[in-house]
Amino acid sequence: MEEDRRIVFTNNDKHTTIMNNSGIKKVAIVGANGQMGGLFSKDFRTLGCDVAELNRPYSDDAIRAALTDCDLLMLSVPVTAMELVLDQMMPHMSESTILCDVGSVKTMPMKAMLEKHNGPVVGTHPLFGPVIPEGFEPRVALMPGRESDTVAVDTVCSLFEACGYSCFASTMEEHDKAMAIIQGLNYTSTVAFLAAARDVDSIENFVTPSFKRRLDSARKMLTMDTELFEVISEANPYLQETNRKFMSYLSLAAGGELDLLADRALWWWRNDESY
Repeated sequence: MEEDRRIVFTNNDKHTTIMNNSGIKKVAIVGANGQMGGLFSKDFRTLGCDVAELNRPYSDDAIRAALTDCDLLMLSVPVTAMELVLDQMMPHMSESTILCDVGSVKTMPMKAMLEKHNGPVVGTHPLFGPVIPEGFEPRVALMPGRESDTVAVDTVCSLFEACGYSCFASTMEEHDKAMAIIQGLNYTSTVAFLAAARDVDSIENFVTPSFKRRLDSARKMLTMDTELFEVISEANPYLQETNRKFMSYLSLAAGGELDLLADRALWWWRNDESY
């Protein structure tokens, strides 16, 4: 039976007890100097885990030291770097170590992890960034690489839950279809909408509060995260299918079927008793 690992710390004179029941004692994080890698490095240390941080350039000595007696290897790297990173890590990897990623696309990265690692593989996607808005429930999508990896999924779930995050089960296909809309279509439709809006003469003189909110929401996406969203979109195998479906809804709008579209859109508030 694994020993409970309890940490008691003081924050604003309030004592909080955190318990790590996952059984994970050592975690190696590739990309620990990134925003999400840094967040989880801090979280796991708070749980009492030994956290080994790996950042570029990766030396064999650093990788070997980080992966010795490692229970979990977390890859917090761009999807385009996945193959190269795996090739560098695998010679030092134990088959008992759980391999997971935290990316926004699952099909291609998980395929690569499964090809490279014969041990347990878990796909994860934390549905939040390094700064979590007040009132937002931080959730993590989890999926097994193989049918035999359900125990590993439970272990990773316990680790995330000890950090205060909620977990739910998913599949690669379900995840990528959802993210093709949540991230991919959100990006492509926003780009297309604002590109079309700029073609109207003097449009900046007619900005309303609601349009300003939309501009504010899109600002970071288009001025700071464009490359990230482009990479995510290109790596998602369901984005083109999603774009075509969206075009069919635009065709309904062009045909005057706005009531039909509004009725379908109200699905999002189906449990709202005030509606």
